[in-house]
Amino acid sequence: MLTDRSTNKTLQDKGSNIEALAAGTFDASLCWKDIEWLKSITKLPILIKGILTSEDAIKAIEAGVAGIIVSNHGARQLDYAPTTISVLEEVVHAVQGKVPVFFDGGVRRGTDIFKALALGAKAVLIGRAVIYGLAAKGELGVKQVIQMLKDEFELTMALSGCCSVDDITRSHVKTEKERFICRM
Repeated sequence: MLTDRSTNKTLQDKGSNIEALAAGTFDASLCWKDIEWLKSITKLPILIKGILTSEDAIKAIEAGVAGIIVSNHGARQLDYAPTTISVLEEVVHAVQGKVPVFFDGGVRRGTDIFKALALGAKAVLIGRAVIYGLAAKGELGVKQVIQMLKDEFELTMALSGCCSVDDITRSHVKTEKERFICRM
């Protein structure tokens, strides 16, 4: 209980009110069938963002999406959500090439782009890095961020012996799981 010092009355502590925020922000009625409805009102390709498991990737394909974005939305909603790089390969394998898989989350360096492509992503999204550049230096900052990522990516390719993006393969990266197995 809290006390209002000016009136000396006891106040009810309603906490952070996160439950009310969630109720007002998220529509609990959303389901996979909503993709069918969305497809009925547009000819645009439907990409679904927030896929973190093979099960959801398969459901997304069954629902008819044109592409999947592996994303944990910056892990802002659930601090225990898996990192996107740790689940990317699982989703890519589940999709079996039926739709492109895009990668979103934690891309800060050219090596991050390289790793995501090596694990099967067709492309990466670089939203947060671009926002940082925009906040720091406006349009020039965005251009600098993109150039920095491009330069780092090309250097990583060169150091890995890759002359083109098509040369980047799974053999170019080792996951934490593989590192653990190698130590045993």
